[in-house]
Amino acid sequence: MVGLATAFGSGAMTNSIDDIADDAQAFFVIGTNTTENHPVIGMRIRQAVRQRGAKLIVADPRKIDLTNFAVLHLRHKPGTDIALVNGLMHIILANGWEDKEFIKNRTEGFDDFKAVVDEYTPERVSEITGVPLEELQQAAEILAQNKPTAVLWAMGITQHTTGVGNVMSLANLQMLLGNMGVPGGGTNPLRGQNNVQGACDLGGLPNVYPGYQKVTSPEIRSDYARAWGLSDEQLSLEVGLTATEMMPLALEGKLKAIYILGEDPLMSEPDTNHIRQAMETCDLVVLQEIFPSETAPYADVLLSGASFAEKDGTFTNTERRVQLVHKAVESPGIARPDWWIVSELAKKILKEGKRQVGEAAYSGWDYQNAAEILEEIAALTPIYAGVSMQRLENGETLQWPVKDQDHPGTPILHVGQFTRGLGQFTPVEHIPPVEMPDENYPMILSTGRVLYHWHGGQMTRRSKGLLEIYPEALIEVSEDDAERIGLNGSRRVRVSSRRGTIEAQAMVTDRVPPGMVYANFHFPEASANELTIAALDPVAKIPEYKVCAVKVEAV
Repeated sequence: MVGLATAFGSGAMTNSIDDIADDAQAFFVIGTNTTENHPVIGMRIRQAVRQRGAKLIVADPRKIDLTNFAVLHLRHKPGTDIALVNGLMHIILANGWEDKEFIKNRTEGFDDFKAVVDEYTPERVSEITGVPLEELQQAAEILAQNKPTAVLWAMGITQHTTGVGNVMSLANLQMLLGNMGVPGGGTNPLRGQNNVQGACDLGGLPNVYPGYQKVTSPEIRSDYARAWGLSDEQLSLEVGLTATEMMPLALEGKLKAIYILGEDPLMSEPDTNHIRQAMETCDLVVLQEIFPSETAPYADVLLSGASFAEKDGTFTNTERRVQLVHKAVESPGIARPDWWIVSELAKKILKEGKRQVGEAAYSGWDYQNAAEILEEIAALTPIYAGVSMQRLENGETLQWPVKDQDHPGTPILHVGQFTRGLGQFTPVEHIPPVEMPDENYPMILSTGRVLYHWHGGQMTRRSKGLLEIYPEALIEVSEDDAERIGLNGSRRVRVSSRRGTIEAQAMVTDRVPPGMVYANFHFPEASANELTIAALDPVAKIPEYKVCAVKVEAV
């Protein structure tokens, strides 16, 4: 078995940044440190609050910078998002604040959903989440009385074993209030990297072809087989594996080779010790990158990719907007665009391998430029059917779905009706995180990024200016916990989980509540992912980066 590991997520903003910033009467921001991880959108939210009086509710265990602009900060316990949202919906229903017309005309499954939400009384929710009763009431009232409300989230919602349930709960909330298909509303996951959306759109997920067409569909398989010069049987109907699922298979001897493209598993995957063992076990590791990374020492073959500034193509951003990129500088040395490397590798595999394919399959890899690739994308991907280099060169700003060459794109999804017809309410129950504090590991660790660095830091740690501002890993510790464990001023701390230990400088702050510490994974000498757990959401297979049990000691 061969695995292909890339960095991406899933989901799409239903609305545009402009309409959210200009038309939302309220913002419900949950599980996203927006000003640090999505600073442009964070700026637009701050402007909306200051300049036109939009109401802002922030739900986050940490006191992130955006809370300074919020009318209300719901400081719920990590891993209790579903209970919190169910509780808000309970109050909305109890007061008759729901959008009855929207529910009647545009949704289904309401009664089963309501039966679950009815069980999440304010008292029960306050006990689970730690949010005071009066704040739950205030939040529900703000959401109900300030329409449309835009809901925004990021990986603080998805990186849980209940990530799918968290997202469904937020979709329930927006349907309950009738905030779908309107300017200033919607469900809006903020994508974590510049082309995460494009990678997902073009099939960089194990369960779909480009355009989110299911790999389990025989009809869709036939369409792609014909286009690629293959027989139906040469394309599998089985769902593939995520990167986090691949690693245990390497240790079991079931995965022999892995091709890693633009990803640094040694920094970004949970339980780093486990990843090291998996990398060492693989018979073949191929790494395609622009810089040597922490994964590079484990690679048998290094392929030199070109950076974004060294190639033509498109990025699809967080609001589904396809953006044109032109080559600005020549690539150094033997570096080549990723599409060229993959094409050449594919042709060699087809030519020298034992797999029997027709000439069409071989010649199909003879791309001359990015425009030809975009033509194939448009031919096979309904949501990109009208996207072309010519339209982008002419200055059109296209947000998918773009149904044909005359279609203007779709700034807001679900106007009039949902893709499936009626919107489906989904009953979702609160489930605690897999690993909770106990006597041996009495605190909760949550992880994330800081403004000055990005993911594994392969680029940002090479920037002298950024390192001068943020030169080392910092672990946020509350003042109460600092006193309890014996920190005296600025001291180092040792943080241990069942998987590993790191030491780093402590940052004593009120940003984290007592009982919780916060760390980042930008620095290899003290990466939070030495500690995180590889427990996965059963549907999306996303790791639970945001909650694990740790012990914290003064060094």
